[in-house]
Amino acid sequence: MPDPIRSALARKPWLLADGATGTNFFAMGLEHGDSPELWNLEHPEKVKENYRRFIEAGSDIILTNTFGGTANRLKLHKAEDRVAEINAAAARLARESVAESGREVIVAGSMGPTGDLFEPLGPLSHEDGAAVFAEQARGLAEGGADVLWIETISSLDELRAAVEGAGVADLPVVCTMSFDTNGRTMMGVMPSQLPQFVRELNPVPTAYGGNCGVGAAELVTAILTMAENAAPDDVIVAKSNCGIPEFVDGEIVYSGTLDLMSDYARMVYDAGARIIGGCCGTTPDHVAAMRASLEAHHRGERPAVETVIERLGQISKGAQAMRMGRLGPEAADAGDGGTGRRRGGRSARRRSGAATD
Repeated sequence: MPDPIRSALARKPWLLADGATGTNFFAMGLEHGDSPELWNLEHPEKVKENYRRFIEAGSDIILTNTFGGTANRLKLHKAEDRVAEINAAAARLARESVAESGREVIVAGSMGPTGDLFEPLGPLSHEDGAAVFAEQARGLAEGGADVLWIETISSLDELRAAVEGAGVADLPVVCTMSFDTNGRTMMGVMPSQLPQFVRELNPVPTAYGGNCGVGAAELVTAILTMAENAAPDDVIVAKSNCGIPEFVDGEIVYSGTLDLMSDYARMVYDAGARIIGGCCGTTPDHVAAMRASLEAHHRGERPAVETVIERLGQISKGAQAMRMGRLGPEAADAGDGGTGRRRGGRSARRRSGAATD
């Protein structure tokens, strides 16, 4: 199958992804509790406006407005029977936005977590989970997505099912996990585990990495660990939240400045990422600053964790311990395998069902 990401990276040292979807939609009028995915049908011009702004900011990759586009998530809005329609519409709007821009931009079909736990902790079997993701993948492919982009995953069980399901569309697959719990995902997966795990998946993802999380410093630290365990030709992805979320006058505001996100872009590139973008709170202005920063930068040595903390802020004790001790996959708790057996199901369910970025 054609792989636009590998083709682009054969010509360029890095690719710039986009930023937030949900955060920017709130500024356009989305109400808390509403479905961003239904905007693909109800407010297509607003969806295209978000795509256009990131394309104009310099994104080489834009993600479709389908983070919660599985039947499991859409049933919360009584739209579980509209999976194909919604996902195809989102990809089609992105495709139109790219064509209108005249730029060469990759359309990545966003596939977020189902919000359900996999067996034995929850009701979702591997087969049913893969089928859920396959349904979404077919819709995204129908709408014209170039690649499928699985993101914000916490367990290896769900990642395996998502990649298998995405495989039915015969498109390149990218996957990212969220290392947001003391240096691990909510379900206990460490960054050092991901490089080997993805090589065992079918299909093997064209790129993998981390997104979301609890700030740029934490994600850069995770990317450092991934890069140390990666194969030479692995493509690593970093899409950090724009700083730390804070409550200001009853609203969630992200602390990341243009300067912080510019520093993050350079530092995570030095750490080993070749696809770089933002997640929650990241606006087109942040992305434009990141592009300018990367264009003026040549890759340097991988930063020390002390430098990451000094430039981008504190990291969790767990992440710091993993870096200082260089903990590898063998340090994972025996028998966990990312299924979440170590951790309470209630918090895991809350995280995997979190709102879009």
